[in-house]
Amino acid sequence: MKNEIQQPGKVSIARFLSNQSIKENVEDVVGKNNIQSFVSSIVSAVQTTPDLAKCTNQSILSVGLLMQSLNLPPSPQLGYAHFVPYKMKDGTYKATFQLSEKGMIQLAMRTGQYKKINVCDVREGEIKKYNPIFDQFEADPIQDPVEREKAKIIGYYGFFETVNGFSKGLYMTVDQIRKHAETYSALYRSDLQYNSNKSQWSTNFGVMAEKTILKRLLSKYGIMSVELQKAVVSDQAAINEDSVEYVDNEPEPHQPEVIDVYAEEKEGQKDEN
Repeated sequence: MKNEIQQPGKVSIARFLSNQSIKENVEDVVGKNNIQSFVSSIVSAVQTTPDLAKCTNQSILSVGLLMQSLNLPPSPQLGYAHFVPYKMKDGTYKATFQLSEKGMIQLAMRTGQYKKINVCDVREGEIKKYNPIFDQFEADPIQDPVEREKAKIIGYYGFFETVNGFSKGLYMTVDQIRKHAETYSALYRSDLQYNSNKSQWSTNFGVMAEKTILKRLLSKYGIMSVELQKAVVSDQAAINEDSVEYVDNEPEPHQPEVIDVYAEEKEGQKDEN
């Protein structure tokens, strides 16, 4: 397969998905009419990120099926969620699920409970008032986009307002977010120790920072549908049959319990049978 660096003895993801028993199982989840687009999206993801070819095919499929269950297309071009390869301690590779900021906002808006959601970097000189005790944050953004781009980023701010008028915001400085990354990402700690760039925190700090703000804000104060809970619980984890496996990070503060979400879904499946 083009651009795919495959492990010796491992069949390609396309061949794996063409196996009749695998195909039948996938059809049960995605439906016969959707299987072709589902398979194409997964194959495209592996072509886009060649290191995914090192991962077990089952871990790639599990992440893809999770995206499908959340109605977040697995296409890397759409960017709602991503397949991220991770090297395990035993030397094998697994695909992990990474929810994007865009995907999180999509799931939140589907609840019908949010009027506004936004997250943005904050530049030097823009903060006019910040009182964390009374949850007060006022800023005067630099109006000229070119001048604003030149200004130093000092933090990130996110907020939401629900349809019933409740609103909440969260501000974190760059140093606070960096400390958060060091605490919850082993790969980022390794990057700092060995001066490497293997973590998303090293290569896309701003993107990860905005996502962190949004994730912490919604998880602690927001209205969380079962779908959104499941996505947050599964974020940055390998997906097993009835649980998730955090391979790079520990569960973050205010994150929903893993077992609650997956146990509820499993019980629902039993009731249907």
